[in-house]
Amino acid sequence: MALSRAGLCRAGDGESTRLLPQAARLVELPYSSSDDDDSSLAGDTDLPLAEQDPEVWYPVPPKPGTFSQCVRYLAFLWNLLFLLLGLLALAVGIWGLVAKGSLWGPPLSSDPMLLFVLVGLGASTVSLSGCLGALRSSPCLLRFFVGSVVAFAGLEVLGGLLLLVARHRLRDALRDTLLLCLLRYQEEPDLRFLVDEMQRSLRCCGLSSYRDWEINPYFNCSAVGVQACSVPASCCLDPWQNGTVANTQCAFGVLSLGDMAASTIVHLGGCVAQLGAWFRGQAGGIAAGAAVLVLVEAVGVLMALKILRDITPIGAQD
Repeated sequence: MALSRAGLCRAGDGESTRLLPQAARLVELPYSSSDDDDSSLAGDTDLPLAEQDPEVWYPVPPKPGTFSQCVRYLAFLWNLLFLLLGLLALAVGIWGLVAKGSLWGPPLSSDPMLLFVLVGLGASTVSLSGCLGALRSSPCLLRFFVGSVVAFAGLEVLGGLLLLVARHRLRDALRDTLLLCLLRYQEEPDLRFLVDEMQRSLRCCGLSSYRDWEINPYFNCSAVGVQACSVPASCCLDPWQNGTVANTQCAFGVLSLGDMAASTIVHLGGCVAQLGAWFRGQAGGIAAGAAVLVLVEAVGVLMALKILRDITPIGAQD
């Protein structure tokens, strides 16, 4: 090192100017190499993420194709249809509760219109998540939609299995429900409508016979009023007057008559046996309807899963 310094001092001006930059370059070589690395890294930032390093994978969502776009818009329309149906059921339920004044009254839990409210609220919420998830390509909403539909389908299958296993207990529960309907016939307009439609369509009266209406405090013979010893007009063989006007007094005083005389005015048979026969006759239609419902739910889930697969990178799925 001493010889190098002496040689540099004895050198001329031209030679010293030529050697000094080389010495400086040798001294600053480690720092210049790092600068070159930094500049090379800085230059690489201008490249796309997928081209920076071929050995490092960067999750870039693929562009959906034509089929994926069709599935996306079909899922949106599919869920929009059920959203409208759910809102319709919700509106009917709320209208029924408000019209009867049950919305703020104590019998809200036993009102049949509450079923429309719950079904409409659940269907509209799930369908709205499916609509927004398909429209906005939101994985969170789509997963919520898939989970909710799968849960509903599981409850439906479980309910069907319970109906098959406990069908004898279901018959007793149905009888108790019909008995409650007979007792509260005048108090609940919805129950009165259901009972009248059942008796009119099945051509029956009461539970086991027409005399079951004696348990109603307005129809038994000890009651006071024009309806004493009577049954509802829906029990009549011909509930119409002149074929056009409903005759609400066609069954007045029937309970005070004998069976022979009453058979010319009302149906003597009860509705429990007729309802059981109707269910057995409609078993195929009920099973087909349940299968269609499960198929509709399966189609919605499959479309949602397809959208999820399109918007989720392959590495994230694993």
